[in-house]
Amino acid sequence: MATIFRYHLRRLRGQILGWGIALALLGWLQVSIYDSLAEQQERIIALVSNYPKELMAFFGMADNLLAMFTPEGFLSFELLSLAPVILGIFAVLMGSGLLVGDEEKGTLDLILAHPVSRTALFAGRWLALVAATAGIITIIWIGLLVAMSWSTMYIAPGRLWLPFLSLFAVLVLFGALALFLSMLLPSR
Repeated sequence: MATIFRYHLRRLRGQILGWGIALALLGWLQVSIYDSLAEQQERIIALVSNYPKELMAFFGMADNLLAMFTPEGFLSFELLSLAPVILGIFAVLMGSGLLVGDEEKGTLDLILAHPVSRTALFAGRWLALVAATAGIITIIWIGLLVAMSWSTMYIAPGRLWLPFLSLFAVLVLFGALALFLSMLLPSR
């Protein structure tokens, strides 16, 4: 199982770096936008306070307009609202192709011809997918920490890690659901 885990994780290293660096750069962009938003906080509040209350309630900002100007609220609105959707694509694609991709290519029979159990193959690949997801999230977290060192935005590293833990749980759920459905349906 350890050999399968290492091999599959090595195969995923390009995707780990690609997804992680791209989303870390998106986070870097969001952190740089926060500085200009914080400078114009009074003007934005004055502008938005003239909007109808019903419109603000529709967008979920009726009671917590000032929350958008806190570092946690800003990252929640800007980056962490998009991350489950963007990384959900990765989790679904990787989860659905975990075993069925090799079956469709015709290489699963060759892999199972070696002295490896089906359980070890499944567990090694699943753990590699979970480790790849954790790697992507860690790269994004590190990217945000580096970006915050050049910004006025500051969130403690442990506190910044909390939303990424829940994101990790959601992505593992998406990946497991995609894997389950790929096993039930006739194709990926």
